[in-house]
Amino acid sequence: MPATRRSPAARTPRAAAAVLLTALLTTLLGACSEGADRPGASGRTAVTIVGSDHLGGAPVHVAQERGLWAAEGVEATVTTQPTGRDALNAVLGGQAQLGVVGDLPAVTAALGGREVRIVADLSRFTDWRLLTRTDRQITGFAALKGRKVGVPQGTNVEYALSRMLASAGLTAADVTVVNLAPNQVPPALARGDVDAGLTFPSFYDAARTALGERYAEVPFAGYTARTLLVAGPSATEEGTTAVLRTLLAAQRELAADPAGARRALLTQSKGALQAGYVETFQPRYTYGATLSPELLAQLEDEAGWAKAAQSLPGAADRASLLKHLHPAPLAAADPAAVTVR
Repeated sequence: MPATRRSPAARTPRAAAAVLLTALLTTLLGACSEGADRPGASGRTAVTIVGSDHLGGAPVHVAQERGLWAAEGVEATVTTQPTGRDALNAVLGGQAQLGVVGDLPAVTAALGGREVRIVADLSRFTDWRLLTRTDRQITGFAALKGRKVGVPQGTNVEYALSRMLASAGLTAADVTVVNLAPNQVPPALARGDVDAGLTFPSFYDAARTALGERYAEVPFAGYTARTLLVAGPSATEEGTTAVLRTLLAAQRELAADPAGARRALLTQSKGALQAGYVETFQPRYTYGATLSPELLAQLEDEAGWAKAAQSLPGAADRASLLKHLHPAPLAAADPAAVTVR
């Protein structure tokens, strides 16, 4: 007896079920691979990195300009944000796997219970300036009492101001803090909206230009700002280790050819940095990816300050902060660079 042939209409439910099953399996497989390293168009591991400070994160930009990622099998997408706080939010929000941020944003995220992992201390900087006007007659930090001070709150610049005030026995309660974006500090000073201001070093020259003969500054070396590499929830061990190996190679190139590295930074900044600023300030950074006891001690000091200043809920003790240091990728890339325990 010949086999019975089903009509197309009769085959439709079974075919539809097969299509639905295939779609379900595809979705499940995609969900299982979420957060894993995925090959980019080149076949290399695709990694997303967001930064803020071009000079503090110079190894990232040198690696990008000189195409160093490929040697470690990395296809990196590097973007920048105006501040480390913005860069960290991008990491925590899943827009990037790794972030180049200041020490204070990382501390406040840790206190807030966010999933942030500090994988390296990339660079250190101490050449801070309180910007002011000659007609305000502020020649020392004690003279800030009762004055208006512009500062981008939530960044390590705010912590630098707290150290300046503490050096004169003052606190934030002794001044009126005006929250300004980094690029708003120079024009606010020029208009006289604030008596003094503190911003990123990349805006020092803008303040000098805006104020002309009225420009004045008070130097401060009592705070070491650290540029950190942090990993978000979607970063993997393998990808992070490959990035760190690349950055260590970039550090070596930076040390061997500082002038070439400065040219690379200018190119990568796409007009955000001026040549004079890079020539003056890049040599004042100390580079070298590390995780050290000094870093942990500073994070503990900053956490204590942040809890008092911002009423953050988390624990500020050494043991709690140590949990946010993630040494495995750096230890795999350079075991001698990890000295914190």
